[in-house]
Order: sequence, then C-alpha cells, then structure tokens
Amino acid sequence: MVPVKVELVNSELFLTWNDNKVSSIKLVNLRNLCPCAVCIKEHEEQGEGYIPLYSKDQLTIIEIVPSGNYALNITWKDGHNIGFYEFNYLREISNTIKEK
Repeated sequence: MVPVKVELVNSELFLTWNDNKVSSIKLVNLRNLCPCAVCIKEHEEQGEGYIPLYSKDQLTIIEIVPSGNYALNITWKDGHNIGFYEFNYLREISNTIKEK
C-alpha cells in the first residue's frame, strides 16, 4: 500500500491509497502513536495508563516529506521530527472512511 495523496484537513490527516481507499488519522492519535525511539521509550516508562496531554504546537504539522517509497517523515511545530511513519503502519492505525 502506498499513499497517492496526503492531505491535512483541520485536525486530521487524510490518506488516499493506491487501492483507491481513503483513510484518516486524527493528529492527536498520529502524535501519540509516533514510532520513534524517544516516544516509545516515554510510553514504556509511563506505563499503560499513560495519556499524554499535547500543546497546540505538538499537534500542528508543518511538513510531511516522503522517505523513500516506504514512509512519511513528519515535522511537528514543536520541532519533533524523528519518527518515520511507514505506510503499512499508517494504514494499520488509520480508519478507512470510504472507497472511491
């Protein structure tokens, strides 16, 4: 699966995939599920009941850049940009909302 279109609309990321399905991920969920080592370690240290509270800057995306043909690198307004969101992972954590 490869996204052919990536759009930010309000507080959601919409992905149109090469199979014509469209999915969405709320930015709060995207940030909470950041796959970088720093975020994973933070979640592990805090335990399963950990619910982070994010500032507006932590939930504002300023850049989305493809990383090869397997992932997206997202830069958040607070400077966090070390998580590479692999396409399969994005598809897994998203909600499919419609077929075209």
